[in-house]
Amino acid sequence: MAKVMAKQRSSGTRKPWWILGLLIIFLSMGSSAAVYYLLDDGGGDTGEQQTQQETEQPTPKPSYVKIEPFTVNLQSDEYDQRLLYVGLSLQVTDESTKETLEENMPQVRSRLLLLMSSQNAEELTSSEGKDALTDQIISLFDRPIAGSDEPLTIDDVLYTEFIVQ
Repeated sequence: MAKVMAKQRSSGTRKPWWILGLLIIFLSMGSSAAVYYLLDDGGGDTGEQQTQQETEQPTPKPSYVKIEPFTVNLQSDEYDQRLLYVGLSLQVTDESTKETLEENMPQVRSRLLLLMSSQNAEELTSSEGKDALTDQIISLFDRPIAGSDEPLTIDDVLYTEFIVQ
């Protein structure tokens, strides 16, 4: 009988330690999951808030530099003489670029006239030809204009008048 009582006492003293061990393990797993959830959720809110702040910031309003219409002779394979009557506006977002273009308008027009007169009339009548001309005009202003070392940022070329005759 003494052995049975000793066995019950020894097993009875082990039981609270196992329960305490399991309780510690479950609590640590629960707290780890809660920390992970809170940190993950909080990080997502911060990213969403940052994205909302970026979208709420107003984008710079584009400015336009109008170039008066002009007429140039075009190269043509089929006809003797072809003409291009074109008016355009340059879209810029930088005010310093706008001021530089307006101050140096004779140089701007000269560059455009030289570029336009080297174009082929048959190519300009297609939309691909107009897109290629737009790219050429934008790349035309990669070189700085005399009197200004600032880079010119032309975002787009908008045709207001375009007649090939």
